[in-house]
Amino acid sequence: MLELRPYQKDIIDKGSSVLLRKGFVYLAMEVRTGKTLTSLGIAQKLGAKNVLFLTKKKAISSIEHDYSLLNPEYNISVINYESMHKLPNIKWDIIIADEAHGMGAFPKPSKRAKDLNKLIYRTKARVILLSGTPTPESYSQMYHQVYGIANNPFSKYRNFYAFAQDYVKLTSKRINGYEIKDYGGGLRHILDVMAPYTISYSQEEAGFVVETTEKVLEVSLQPYTYAIMNQLKAKLVVEGKEEVILADTAVKLMMKIHQLSSGTVKFESGNSKVIDDTKARFIKDKFTNQKIGIFYKFKEELNALKSVFKDKLTESVEEFDTTDKSIALQIVSGREGISLRMAESLVYYNIDFSATSYWQSRDRMTTKDRLRNNVYWIFAKGGIESDIYKAVTKKKDYTLSHFKRDLLNLQA
Repeated sequence: MLELRPYQKDIIDKGSSVLLRKGFVYLAMEVRTGKTLTSLGIAQKLGAKNVLFLTKKKAISSIEHDYSLLNPEYNISVINYESMHKLPNIKWDIIIADEAHGMGAFPKPSKRAKDLNKLIYRTKARVILLSGTPTPESYSQMYHQVYGIANNPFSKYRNFYAFAQDYVKLTSKRINGYEIKDYGGGLRHILDVMAPYTISYSQEEAGFVVETTEKVLEVSLQPYTYAIMNQLKAKLVVEGKEEVILADTAVKLMMKIHQLSSGTVKFESGNSKVIDDTKARFIKDKFTNQKIGIFYKFKEELNALKSVFKDKLTESVEEFDTTDKSIALQIVSGREGISLRMAESLVYYNIDFSATSYWQSRDRMTTKDRLRNNVYWIFAKGGIESDIYKAVTKKKDYTLSHFKRDLLNLQA
């Protein structure tokens, strides 16, 4: 049987007590501190019979592996959030909601949050929420993570708007000429109210001493790729024999430049294509004979990688762990809930606009015993990626206003 770390045993004791008294507990444990095993241990300590573990599809095999290592006496079903509607009519004792911040959309709840709300209401199960970053962008994200739980501290509010009257500093912003209410100004007091239900634990407290080294490597794309970008910036349209690249709004221009900076493009017809595989070839040559984790953003980037790496590339974490293949993961789907501990380095084909994606994905290699992480960013000379990087490393999302400011600096 697996031997848990002393701090995990301590959190299991504390978490079990909170869960019994409050009906739910939020384990705000940083990446790689073992929150999955800790939550499974809480279910074991409380003598659960049937446990439901909700997570992302790519993380299912990892969680099932942890369950096998712990070997508890209860039955478990591990599914992705999108499969909640397929669940049999079982009386779950405990529901564990992984990466709970994914339910934090506001002012209206996401489908995921509404589905979990219905499931909790039907089963009356106790709930364990898991996240290393409970409110990555706004404290307002907490409301819909817990609103379906009967005894949550905000249960007196009939909806987010009522909650916001007491807990959000409401402002407004102008989008496309319209004045829009901005509910992102959640007060720090939200976390204070959640404190009796929350157990936090950091990598530093767990004894992690990992040093992450980041390097930006620039490559020159093909001349025709720069020619397309320059024409698009100048005329907002590029017409080919069969397809058209149209950037008739600032948002579309930002997206097209982002795609082209990594050698792909989505046409006005909806078709997409790899037009320049420079980055893929550079990665293969630079990291020859290394087992790496590659993060990409757009689906055509994966096609470019596949065409270059051929059978030396997988999209399966399980296959990555058991073979000499490198792995390619889409940034948003791969940034949470999985471990790339077997990777020698992380390599980014592209970069996401989200600061959350930056901070979460770059930590996928971290383990208790690993002393160094090597992270490489492959940027196009004169592309948009370096501007995005400057924003997200400062914990700011890259927005349209950033792009408009930076547009004059984009060079061929």
